[in-house]
Order: sequence, then C-alpha cells, then structure tokens
Amino acid sequence: MCKVCSLSRAVDQIPNGASLLIGGFMGVGSPHRLIDELVKQGKRDLTVIINDTARPDFGVGKLVDAKAIRRLVTSHIGLNPETQRQMLAGEMEVDLVPQGTLAERIRAGGTGLGGVLTRTGVGTVVAEGKSTVDVDGETFLLERPLVADFSLIRAWRADHLGNLQYELTARNFNPAMAMAGATVIAEAGEIVPVGMIAPDQVETVSVVVDTLVSRED
Repeated sequence: MCKVCSLSRAVDQIPNGASLLIGGFMGVGSPHRLIDELVKQGKRDLTVIINDTARPDFGVGKLVDAKAIRRLVTSHIGLNPETQRQMLAGEMEVDLVPQGTLAERIRAGGTGLGGVLTRTGVGTVVAEGKSTVDVDGETFLLERPLVADFSLIRAWRADHLGNLQYELTARNFNPAMAMAGATVIAEAGEIVPVGMIAPDQVETVSVVVDTLVSRED
C-alpha cells in the first residue's frame, strides 16, 4: 500500500500539545520540510525530543523561534541562544539528558524495554528523583524509556511502501526514533519505485512507517 501523501496533510494529523521525536544532529538528518510545515500551521505546546536545537532559524531552531515548544528533552542547547533565553525566562521547560543516555532511552522506548541502567549522573543533580539499582556493588540510575505520539524522520531515499535508507551521518537518531513513535512520518530526498531498494539496504522497514511525505509540494 502506497503511504505517500502531501506535506500539509501529513502535518495536519499532528495536534497541538503532541509529543514529537525529531531526528537530526545540528540539523543534519533533520526533517526540514516537516519542521517548516509545523511552523506554517502554527502548531503549539509541543513536547519535542531531539538531540539538540540546532541554531536560530535553522532546523528545529525554527520551532524554538516560533515558541512552539512547551517542553524540550535534549542533550545540549549550547549553540542556540534563543533556547537558552526561553529556558531561563521560564517560557520553555528543558530536560537536559546526557547524549548517550538520551539515545539509549529512545532505543528502550522503541524496543519495549522498561528502562536502561547507567552510571552517568550518579551522585549529581541528574539523579534527583530517580530510582537506583545496585549491580555487583555499583550503583546505577534507572532511566525511563522515551516514546512520543509522533516520530518525524528524514531519510535519504524511500520507496512508495515506506522502506527507508539513510545517508552517512544523517542517519544519527533517525532509525531509533522511527521505532519509538506511535505514528511515524518520514520525508525523503528521493522516492523510488518498490524494488529499487534492495532488502539488505533497508535501514527502517516500511511496517513502522505510517506516512511518507510526497516530493510534489
């Protein structure tokens, strides 16, 4: 079944207040067209889980500029002064998570695990309010899985069924996030006929992709 639809229709299904997993690392591998359409449609009160907030007027930084994000779960905000300003002003709730822990929590969410154990943050403010587990005399934090209502994914190439390929480092968080969203919306640089992507080249399988954004917009 072909999953291709228009950009506006794909974003239409995302309500205000939704939680979003958004791929990318400083904008590389981010779904820029989907982000632009979120801003265009004026989506608000979003919870966004992403590695970083890029920079002003670029990537997810456009959602920050539009004040569309109510809560942010991310590993760093150092290159986006507007994110910092909104956090300090109390306009945006920011949950800073160590990058490796963030990746593992997303992976846990996508694979149905109850959480991950890590020593990162033990004995610091990161551990406040969190459960700990002792393993062979060492203390670990129990970090809960991360899931979202929607995953917004950027692929290098897709077929009409929604099988996805990624390009080099643009792969980053995208495959893990594609597993952790209740609804997965993907945009691709190229959409090819079914059969053009060899089975062993598929990096995210079509069964987890709900919507593929058309290239005609």
